[in-house]
Amino acid sequence: MFARSPVLNQSGPTEFVFRVFTAVPEFQALLFVLFLLLYLMILCGNTAIIWAVCTHSSLRTPMYFFLSNLSFIEICYTTVVVPLMLSNIFGARKPISLAGCGAQMFFFLTLGGADCFLLAIMAYDRYVAICHPLHYTLIMTQKLCIQMVGCAVGLALYLSLQLTSLIFTLPFCGHLREINHFLCDVPPVLRLACADIHVHQAVLYVVSILVLTVPFILISVSYVFITMAILSIRSAEGRRRAFSTCSSHLTVVLLQYGFCALVYLRPQSSSSVDEDRQFALIYTFVTPLLNPLIYTLRNKDVKVALKKAISSKGTAEAL
Repeated sequence: MFARSPVLNQSGPTEFVFRVFTAVPEFQALLFVLFLLLYLMILCGNTAIIWAVCTHSSLRTPMYFFLSNLSFIEICYTTVVVPLMLSNIFGARKPISLAGCGAQMFFFLTLGGADCFLLAIMAYDRYVAICHPLHYTLIMTQKLCIQMVGCAVGLALYLSLQLTSLIFTLPFCGHLREINHFLCDVPPVLRLACADIHVHQAVLYVVSILVLTVPFILISVSYVFITMAILSIRSAEGRRRAFSTCSSHLTVVLLQYGFCALVYLRPQSSSSVDEDRQFALIYTFVTPLLNPLIYTLRNKDVKVALKKAISSKGTAEAL
């Protein structure tokens, strides 16, 4: 659709290095420990959600099926970025090859796109559950749920492959190029190109609209109908439970879409490299970390399942 296969045989070996956060050893150690702890918390929290959904029959519903898939994507999403990021915090920066940079960009965009599409699917699931409760089981069948997740991943794969291929047909100046970021993201890599990038920026905006704007509009429309349906519920307790279920999802949506839009949909002329790095830290660390916290702290079913799992494990160890 957008480009042919990437051309990697440019003159001489091409490598990139990432700009360090700080050159002060004490701050480097502090950042390393902080990012490592956040990464381990992301792994543990999202793994706990996947394990709870897979091992408790009460959580085998479409909503928790999507939630477990979201947690799996979050684990992969951060794993694509954080280990390499941690290895570059200390001392001499390790270069990454052109192919390695392209691979990281491809997987980062694929998993990020799948994350956004899945959040839109979860909004549709809440819409069906609240607005059409009597037909919920007939509409949200297991086959449909699997197909929707497959379509989300497939579309994200296709768009990220086309965008990554297009970007890596560009020539890059010099032998060792410094990326003013902690990962091979699209905007900082485009800044290193030695050619006209107007077409590439236009394609980036098109892909960003497909991944961010369109799903967000669908989510907004879903929540308009959801809000109207909730307000028509006579029971105050029923309204509270419905709002509680939706608020968790809406919190994650606003964080994910909001900060991604600030990076990918903002005009390049008004964007700041340092701001882009800060926003990227939020959707690389904060959103994947808040995902399990929000859904466990605000979801009674998940909390009960995790408590049962912990108590049963403690009983088994005691025996």
